[in-house]
Amino acid sequence: MKIMIVTDAWEPQVNGVVRTLKNTTRELSALGHQIELLTPLEFKTIPCPTYPEIRLSLLPKRHLHRRINEFAPDALHIATEGPLGLAARKYAIRHKLPFTTAYHTRFPEYVQARFGIPLVWTYRFLHWFHKASLAVMAPTPVVKTDLEQYGFTNVVLWTRGVDLDIFHQMDSKVLNTARPIFLYVGRVAVEKNVEAFLKLDLPGSKWVAGEGPALGELKSRYPEVNYLGVLSQPELAKVYAAADVFVFPSRTDTFGLVLLEALACGTPVAAYPVTGPIDVLGDGGAGAMDEDLREACLEALKIDRNHARAWAERFSWKAASEQFAAHLKPLSRNAYPREESAAA
Repeated sequence: MKIMIVTDAWEPQVNGVVRTLKNTTRELSALGHQIELLTPLEFKTIPCPTYPEIRLSLLPKRHLHRRINEFAPDALHIATEGPLGLAARKYAIRHKLPFTTAYHTRFPEYVQARFGIPLVWTYRFLHWFHKASLAVMAPTPVVKTDLEQYGFTNVVLWTRGVDLDIFHQMDSKVLNTARPIFLYVGRVAVEKNVEAFLKLDLPGSKWVAGEGPALGELKSRYPEVNYLGVLSQPELAKVYAAADVFVFPSRTDTFGLVLLEALACGTPVAAYPVTGPIDVLGDGGAGAMDEDLREACLEALKIDRNHARAWAERFSWKAASEQFAAHLKPLSRNAYPREESAAA
C-alpha cells in the first residue's frame, strides 16, 4: 500500500511525535508498504512563537496539492493540526478523499499551561479539525475516553512501541555522580512540569537530558542538577541504563515514549498516577506512581531492573505499526483530480 503521511512535526524537532513517525515509517516499510512523508523540510518556514525549533510552513497549498497528486497514495494520514495538516485536510475534504488523523499530544493542556487559554476553546478547534477524519488515532484508552467526553465519535487506538535493540540493559557508567541517580529525559518546558522533579528533596543526584524554553531558568534556579542537553538514541540508552530511577513529572503527556525507553534499559519509573504513566505502567510493577512524587521516586528504587525490562518487552513498534496500518482508509484509484491545476 502507498501511504502518505502529512506532518508539521519533523526534524530538527526531537520529541515523541517525531520518534513515533520515524519508527512507524521504518516498520511500515519493512512490512512492504511504500511511505511518503510530507514535512516542513519541503517548505519555507518560520519559527513557532515560544517554540523556535518548531517550524511553521508558509503557504503550503500549491506544493502540497502537487505532491499528493504525484504520489497518488492508497491512504492519506494527517498526523498534526498545524499548517500542513490544515492544508491537507482542506484538500482532502474538497476532493472527497478519505483520510485518517492522529491525536499525539495534549495540545489543549499545553496551550492552557503556557497561555492560559481555556481548555474548551482548544478542544473545540480540535473537534472541528478531526470530525471529518474517518478515524482519529489515540495512543491510549484513557486518551480515547477523554476525547470522547469532548464529543469525538471516531476515535480508535494506536499504541506506541520501543526499539528494544537500541534501548537495552547494559553496564553503563556515563553518569558518574552520587547514587542513587534520578533522571529526567524530555523537553524542558513548563507543560512538562520538570521543576516538580528538580525541587524534590532526594538522596544522591539528579540529571536532566533535553532542551527547551525553560532550560535556562531551571539551570539558574537548580545549579546543583546535572544537565546533558539533547542526545542521540545510543547515547540516551547509556544514560537511561546508568540511572537508578527515571522520573516522569509530566501530568499532560498522552503516552510518554521515554517511559518505555527507560524501562527497556532496566530503569524503573517514578511518576504521578495520570494518563501516560497509568497506561504504560498499569499494574505491572515496573514503576511507582504516587501523588507524592518523592515517595514514588523512593519506592521505585526497590524495583528489580530485570522486571522493568521484561515489562518493556511487551511493547513493539512492529505491532504498533500494524495497528496503524489497519486503521487506514484506502482511496479509490481514480480519486485524484488530475485535471486540476497546481494553483487550485
